[in-house]
Formats: sequence, structure tokens, C-alpha cells
Amino acid sequence: MTKMTPIESEFATTEDEAAYDAWFRAKVEASLADPSPPIPHDQVMAELRAIIAARRTKPA
Repeated sequence: MTKMTPIESEFATTEDEAAYDAWFRAKVEASLADPSPPIPHDQVMAELRAIIAARRTKPA
């Protein structure tokens, strides 16, 4: 196990970095292989704005 400093990497060890890289690449590959239709950016943003607005008006 090779330790790394925060200047070299955000990961503590090279093994942690390799594990994250493998996980991230698998997520990207799965996303690219997903046959469902994409959601337009404007639609996603409108939905998020509605969620945020609803939370702001809801009493805590």
C-alpha cells in the first residue's frame, strides 16, 4: 500500500485511487449503455427549481 500526500492526490493510498477509478469508470460505462431516453437539461432544471421553491415555502 503506497501512502499519498494531499498534494499528490485526494486519496490516502494508490489502492484507494485505483478502486475509485474502477468504480467511476463502471458508472460511466453503465450510463452510456443505458437505453432509456435522456432527460433534457431544461426539464431537469425546472424540476429542481420546483423542489427548491417548495422547500423554501415549507415551514421548518
